[in-house]
Amino acid sequence: MSSLSDNTILILDFGSQVTQLIARRLREAKVYCEILPFNAEVARMQALEPRGIVLAGGPSSVTEAGSPRAPQWVFDSKLPVLGICYGQQTMTVQLGGSVEASDHQEFGAANLHVDAPCRLFEDLPVDQRVWMSHGDRVDALAPGFKVVGSSSGAPYAAIADTSRHYYGLQFHPEVTHTDQGAALLANFAIKVCGCSADWTMAAFKDQAIERIRAQVGDQNVICGLSGGVDSAVTAVLIHEAIGDQLTCIFVDHGLLRKGEREEVESLFRQHYNIPLKTVDAALTFLGDLKGVEDPEMKRKIIGARFIDVFEEEARKLGGAPFLAQGTLYPDVIESVSVIGGPSVTIKSHHNVGGLPERMQMDLVEPLRELFKDEVRALGRELGLPNSFVGRHPFPGPGLAIRIPGQVDADSCDILRKADAIYIEEIRKAGLYNEIWQAFAALLPVRSVGVMGDARTYERVCALRAVTSVDGMTADIYPFEPAFLARVATRIVNEVRGVNRVVYDYTSKPPGTIEWE
Repeated sequence: MSSLSDNTILILDFGSQVTQLIARRLREAKVYCEILPFNAEVARMQALEPRGIVLAGGPSSVTEAGSPRAPQWVFDSKLPVLGICYGQQTMTVQLGGSVEASDHQEFGAANLHVDAPCRLFEDLPVDQRVWMSHGDRVDALAPGFKVVGSSSGAPYAAIADTSRHYYGLQFHPEVTHTDQGAALLANFAIKVCGCSADWTMAAFKDQAIERIRAQVGDQNVICGLSGGVDSAVTAVLIHEAIGDQLTCIFVDHGLLRKGEREEVESLFRQHYNIPLKTVDAALTFLGDLKGVEDPEMKRKIIGARFIDVFEEEARKLGGAPFLAQGTLYPDVIESVSVIGGPSVTIKSHHNVGGLPERMQMDLVEPLRELFKDEVRALGRELGLPNSFVGRHPFPGPGLAIRIPGQVDADSCDILRKADAIYIEEIRKAGLYNEIWQAFAALLPVRSVGVMGDARTYERVCALRAVTSVDGMTADIYPFEPAFLARVATRIVNEVRGVNRVVYDYTSKPPGTIEWE
């Protein structure tokens, strides 16, 4: 395999929430790529030695003064350039064309017709469905460009200057709603830029290990384990890079799922022999949460207490200048846009407010550019068992945000039992791997019911299950009524404190798919 730098596409981010999908599509085509903010130092861009550059979308309008622009180096480099939505518009303006605020906005599906031969559309249908999301549009082409594709609302939907290998798209090829989007991006990377389709998760693993070693040197690292696949993969990857310089900290905060502590301790102590310290802190965490109802305040309280635990464990090690965590791209965009540069906001598994200055620790986040399914692929590459690689996402604050309202030990025990029954039935039905995330929640309401000859006034349990590919959007999982009836019957019969079970039929738009 050739070196990564010989086959790299540079993606410049202007603040779009779907920029990472461009990277995802290129990786699916086995082409390596990296994302940098548009205003990163040019030296960082040059250091990647890219074969081509993608100017991604963004929320700004090029018609406004002070809106972002691509560095002049992009055009001086003589590399192929693909501008997408805002990227097309700023490229047009910077090269001598013009953009206007259109009276005909396009948000949603549109029909694109390929008007002229172009390597970008090579071997693709002449007519195809694309996804538009724009208010501005190109008004006049820059010198050297011609139209290669149009839609009813965007006469310059696809433009090209083939002599300089510059291309612009008004639509978003990175989203799944654009039928040929993945193939189009692959054409740019492979047929236009000349990249080799030879990047694999094994290559990512090797590069990540090199980065970790370069960042950490001979210093100690502590890794906050939450019990999920993200932190597990992070820990195994870092251990492969630096060995016993890593110590994992698993905090039993009393908000765990049934059997979660035992599973984590077994994996890391018996299978991987990775140094692991379990901290019993249930009384402390539950005490801090007493009387708190707001879900974001719960996260902040839990995050602050996690920080206290990590600080204390670092002191016991004689100092650890690095804290590792399994931050993924969806976590990053929840906290801060890539446009602001690398985030120092610790994800909600531990803290949403960032690392306090007093910690004097740097973050090690080797997975921050990956989606969940890519992390699972990396986990398999590292040899993690399927029981961990395929686990449903479950955030570090755990049951605290599955209990709207006040949290106490009794509520946690009730929910833990109900949740375990739900997951057990999903596994028995052979549905676990079809579902992205499933969990039970204990609602802050009570329901009147009759159980036997007695009238009851007990809690209501809600069930949720969704499907997703990358954690950016989610659709409800369509359980059969008989399955839901079976789960509800078991929960009401076996869990004291619950007399009614409901199912959440809500799908989620782009963004978080958590209960909140």
